[in-house]
Amino acid sequence: MADFCLVGRRTLEDIESRVFRIHFLLGADWKLCCRQLHIDRGTFFHHVYNIENRLGRVFAELTPYPLYPVAEYFSGMTRYDVPRAAVTSLVRRGDSHEPSPLRLTA
Repeated sequence: MADFCLVGRRTLEDIESRVFRIHFLLGADWKLCCRQLHIDRGTFFHHVYNIENRLGRVFAELTPYPLYPVAEYFSGMTRYDVPRAAVTSLVRRGDSHEPSPLRLTA
């Protein structure tokens, strides 16, 4: 998680860094962020899209080990590909022995 925060702090400008901290790290919704930062809704979402674009690129290109995709970086678990039909049949039968962890595929 420290890598995630440090990359955000080093990459983003001041206002984007504050939006990143309040919205993405602390989990505040857009209304609270707008009140805290004294910005309107359109400006807030403009910053959110900028942050996602900039950090997504930086996380993917980070060396020696990229942080992208972020969900897999934080999970640290091995995933198995399980066909969606197999999971659907397990749910229909009421079988509680689903493979764990799993990633659904088409």
